[in-house]
Amino acid sequence: MDPIRNPFAPGAGQRPPELAGREKELAAFEVVLERVARGRPERSLVLTGLRGVGKTVLLGELRSMALRRGWGAGKIEARPEADLRRPLSAALHRAVRDLAVRHRAPDRVEAVLGVLKAFALKSNPGDAKLRDRWQPGIDVPAASGRADSGDIEIDLVELFTDVAELAADVGTGVAVLIDEMQDVGADDVSALCAACHELSQSGAPLVVVGAGLPHLPTLLSASKSYSERLFRYVRIDRLAREDADRAILAPVEREEAGITPDALDALFDRSGGYPYFIQAYAKAAWDAAPADPITAEDVAVAAPEAESELAVGFFGSRYERATPAEREYLRAMAELTEGRDEGASTADVAVSLGRKPSSLSPARDSLIKKGLVYSAERGWIAFTVPHFGKFVLGMDD
Repeated sequence: MDPIRNPFAPGAGQRPPELAGREKELAAFEVVLERVARGRPERSLVLTGLRGVGKTVLLGELRSMALRRGWGAGKIEARPEADLRRPLSAALHRAVRDLAVRHRAPDRVEAVLGVLKAFALKSNPGDAKLRDRWQPGIDVPAASGRADSGDIEIDLVELFTDVAELAADVGTGVAVLIDEMQDVGADDVSALCAACHELSQSGAPLVVVGAGLPHLPTLLSASKSYSERLFRYVRIDRLAREDADRAILAPVEREEAGITPDALDALFDRSGGYPYFIQAYAKAAWDAAPADPITAEDVAVAAPEAESELAVGFFGSRYERATPAEREYLRAMAELTEGRDEGASTADVAVSLGRKPSSLSPARDSLIKKGLVYSAERGWIAFTVPHFGKFVLGMDD
């Protein structure tokens, strides 16, 4: 098979050639866009799931939908220990520029940009020298007395309100999309929840769409108890067999090529229905196939190549971030969950390692911060990456 025509594209956040199995989520967001634009109350949205299920891809697709409807839309990726003001300022600057092309009052747009600049400048330390102060790329004077108190909760409510009103002027809305939302700091999470709460009560046309690991709802709830009612949570999981087959068949058929039913069976068995793995194994199978159609034998020949690439780019890059003590913890988890993408009791991990649970807390907490494991409830721990346990066990083989 011609590798140049290979349609499959495994990559972080890269849209697959066929976005299968997400029709329900896309249709639901279409309703959100229409309701908010008409001034109807609607909750913000949070997508949760393991790594490799396509949250980032779906987030990008939702952003594209908003832009097609004339919305302003900005997207950021949260990072641990990083302040939210700067990336959020950049995202909202992009959203305001999207709206500006439709707005008939330049002075009104500039006024909002001035508030946005005032908000952004508060990310600078108060004692920073002038030459060391960060300057956002907003070419208007900073406003005074609006979104510049230094209290992120107060400032964010005021900024969101002004940006939303700008969108209302042109009959649309604003979408703020936040990837890796579990990495947003506690104070910033609280401010986001408060701002969304304020806007939902006033019916302002601005929604936050977050994406993160499965324990994100727990983090939001710990920040603001009303977050359970503030957001609509959507769990993104592996694809059903029918959708997994379509994710492979549609791109292959568009290239006027073929694949046997046995090959589809083999690809589903090896990928487990996880979108990222489907792309990795399908790409390798296409390249390995000597002729059309792709067969189960081609999948078997290609599997080691796909697994080698996953071991380096998907699993290995994460595993390398763990210390020896953390790897010991990961191995104990892998042994307890062997063959299953499920969690384990932290007490069982301690028993397996012959340690007291309290002595393992530092390793567990560090692994959570590094995004390798998550805990959605007390006394329970699981891998954030599908098939990660199998990889860990294979490290010593």
